[in-house]
Amino acid sequence: MSDWVDRVFCEDALTGLSRIPDGAVDLILTDPPYNLGKDYGNASDQQSEADFLAWTARWLDLAIPKLKDNGSLYIFATWRYSPEIFVMLKQRLTMMNEIIWDRRVPSMGGSVRSYSSVHDTIGFFVKRKDYYFDLDAVRIPYDEATKKARSRSIFVGSKWLELGYNPKDLWSVSRLHREHPERAEHPTQKPLEIIERMIKASCPPGGVVLDPFMGSGTTALAARRTGRQFTGFELNEAYCAIIDQRLRTPVADTIAQKKAVKQAAKKAAADTTN
Repeated sequence: MSDWVDRVFCEDALTGLSRIPDGAVDLILTDPPYNLGKDYGNASDQQSEADFLAWTARWLDLAIPKLKDNGSLYIFATWRYSPEIFVMLKQRLTMMNEIIWDRRVPSMGGSVRSYSSVHDTIGFFVKRKDYYFDLDAVRIPYDEATKKARSRSIFVGSKWLELGYNPKDLWSVSRLHREHPERAEHPTQKPLEIIERMIKASCPPGGVVLDPFMGSGTTALAARRTGRQFTGFELNEAYCAIIDQRLRTPVADTIAQKKAVKQAAKKAAADTTN
C-alpha cells in the first residue's frame, strides 16, 4: 500500500502524523499518557493540567483527519481527565459508548480518604452514522446451560443464541501482572484481549489501525494477529525496541518470549545511556 503501513515510527506523533494521508485509516485506537506523573522516559505524563489538555487537543486535531468517513476512534483515559477529553471529542465526533475496563485489581491497599480506583475509562467515537461495526466478530458465546434453558422452539435457530451476546460496556479483564506471559517492560501495557476486541469490531479485515502512542506495541501486535494492518508512533527508543521484538517473535504466550522482550528493552536502555 504505502511505506507508512505496518510500521511503527520511533518519533513524536505530533510531527509524525504528517506521514499519513488524510482519510486513510479505518480505526484510531490509542492509550495516550494519562498525565499521572509516570515516567515514560520523557515528560509527556508530567505536564500541568492546562498544558496536558492543550496537548491532547493538538494531537486529536492532527489524528482525527486520518480517519476514513466510516472510521472510529477508541481512547483510553483516566477518570481524572476523561470528562474534558470526551467533551473535546464530542465537538469533533459522535460518542457511541463509554466503556469501563475493570482491571480486577486485588482488594488490598489503596487510599484511606477515597474509594480505590480499579478501572480505566474508554471512549468509543465515530465519524458518521454508517460507521463500520462487526458485532458478530466480538459476540460472547453462551454456555451450554444457557443454551439448554433457551431450547424452546421460539429460540431454536436464533442467531443471537448460536453466536452469543453483545459485549456490555463493562469489561472485566485482568490487568497484566508482572509474571503474565504477555507482559513487557512497560508500566501501562494493555491486554491483547481488550485491544483485539476493539479491532475486530471496528476495523474491517485488511484495514488499517492507527495508534499515535504505541507504548509496548500491543495495538500493532493485535492488528497483526487479527489480519489487519497497523501504523503508529512511539517516542521512547526503549519501547520501540520492545515493539520490534514483539512483532518479530512468533505470537506465543511463553516465558521465553517474555525474556526476549526484556532483553531487548535492557539493551536499548543501555545503548541510550552510552
